[in-house]
Amino acid sequence: MSVTTYEGIVEKGKIRLKVGVKLPEKARVYVIVPDEQAEKAFHLRTPRLKNTKQASDFILEISEESPDASI
Repeated sequence: MSVTTYEGIVEKGKIRLKVGVKLPEKARVYVIVPDEQAEKAFHLRTPRLKNTKQASDFILEISEESPDASI
């Protein structure tokens, strides 16, 4: 079974394909509706160490400067 994809929109409860698309009568079609929420979701991936023994290389160090430090 070969598959061809056409894009269209729903207007007043009916699917309208883009201009120029002609399908034969009684053609078998499948409608797939993309999840609109999934397209708007944003995933921030955090980095992971491949070798956990390297974790000590990333220890947080805090240093304080005096408020009257010269530039």
